Amino acid sequence: MGKKELNQFKNNVMKAKGYNVNSEKPDDVKYEVAKEQGIPLQEGYNGHLTSEQAGKVGGPIGGNMVKEMVRMAQEQMRQKK
Repeated sequence: MGKKELNQFKNNVMKAKGYNVNSEKPDDVKYEVAKEQGIPLQEGYNGHLTSEQAGKVGGPIGGNMVKEMVRMAQEQMRQKK
């Protein structure tokens, strides 16, 4: 899966979770997640954030993507039976 496909996948997953996703800038969803979590994420350098804060932003995005990949794999396994 290339970067373009990965970004499209991220768009689809985060839209399904109710986030406002800009298809031109799929990484911008992290700002919405950060705002929801009360994390002061900004464009550019964010060295002031703790590891915990960064995880609270990236975790929901990556976690939802992994959950969807597992769901897709399970569906493929069911179809092969």
